Amino acid sequence: MQRLLSRLGMDPYIAAILGTVALATLLPARGAGMVYANGVTAAAIALMFFLQGARLAPRAALAGARHWRLHVVILTSTFILFPVLGLIAHALVPRLLTPPLWFGVLLLCMLPSTVQSSIAFTSIAKGNVPAALCAATASNLFGIVLTPLLAALLMGRSGGFSARNLGDIGSELLLPFALGQLARPWLGDWALRNKTLLALVDRGSILLVVYAAFSEGVTHGIWHQVDAAEMGKLLLLDASLLAAVLLLTAGLARLLRFHRADGTTAIFCGSKKSLASGLPMAGILFAGQSLGLVILPLMLFHQLQLMVCAALARRFALTPTRPLSPVPAGT
Repeated sequence: MQRLLSRLGMDPYIAAILGTVALATLLPARGAGMVYANGVTAAAIALMFFLQGARLAPRAALAGARHWRLHVVILTSTFILFPVLGLIAHALVPRLLTPPLWFGVLLLCMLPSTVQSSIAFTSIAKGNVPAALCAATASNLFGIVLTPLLAALLMGRSGGFSARNLGDIGSELLLPFALGQLARPWLGDWALRNKTLLALVDRGSILLVVYAAFSEGVTHGIWHQVDAAEMGKLLLLDASLLAAVLLLTAGLARLLRFHRADGTTAIFCGSKKSLASGLPMAGILFAGQSLGLVILPLMLFHQLQLMVCAALARRFALTPTRPLSPVPAGT
């Protein structure tokens, strides 16, 4: 099955997500089953953030301090450039999508970068892997606080977000993460030795979020609210956001005269959005909303960023001597 998916150009995890959506469409949780599904999902998310706290060393975010210009570019792209582009798109074409889909687009613009795929693509493209590790770690640490604050600031008056849910972020996500950090002296080495198990917890938690969200969406007629034309417009908007950020981060790397390795890192870390952080946050920040519609933009963007960045990373790897700027950094 994995070889077949590889031939089709589909990541097995994306196939699992699509399969979960299909399962929720055919056999959605209802009534008491929905209450049970939400409880299990909340517990799995808390466990995921606890284990993330146990395995992430805070000093890793500071280890690359000498690359401060690179980290500023990546964090600026993640938490400023993306939200600005999302707000501009909404201002220019407010009726392009329905309000729940727009909430989802704006939310994805505020999310932190990924960790695994940012590092993996940077490595394939022969970029600065240690800096990518530091930048991705810092992005996720900051994102736990910055994403809900940005959502409160930019969407608090739109009717799709309640600032009161910030307390839920603290109790359901930040508290387990903090407890994981406190448990690092005892669990840190174990977490590093059991990356496969932790990856299963991460991905399993996301599949539970997807199932619960789409189960609720199906009971409220989600597929009657999104037709092929709406999906096409959403896909076009996601692709435009990704293309704009890729071009702008590449241009900024040239402007700042980064070495090719640092410029590559800026491109691949500054253009990612985390599905693992985004879906749990969406479930809390948009409680009571049409969550299936809210997370749909992020799910499409996640698949797009994997396919596009995989192709770019392979292309960069084949041209290792081609500089991103005519003058190396520091000259």
